[in-house]
Amino acid sequence: GGEPFEVPNRKAVSELIKEVRTRFPQKDIWCYTGFTWERLMAEGKDDVLRLLQNIDVLVDGPFVMALRDETLLFRGSSNQRLINVPASLAEGRVISWHR
Repeated sequence: GGEPFEVPNRKAVSELIKEVRTRFPQKDIWCYTGFTWERLMAEGKDDVLRLLQNIDVLVDGPFVMALRDETLLFRGSSNQRLINVPASLAEGRVISWHR
């Protein structure tokens, strides 16, 4: 558990992701965060960018009980987005992930 984009967790999460990529290069890496994509981008920190560069799909935004929706894939509330991270970094805007 824990928030992967909190300052004390970023380095450890980045190292874990790199190890998973090495052992399982064919697997997609997903990451859940309570922060929004826009907040992460506004922070502009190198360690945030390094972490994002190793993620395939980011589920962003906090879970909001009032927006809970059990019909949604891979997320719990309708404010959360499934973001295609490589495409979003390349385009400089949020690109949704689709199956």
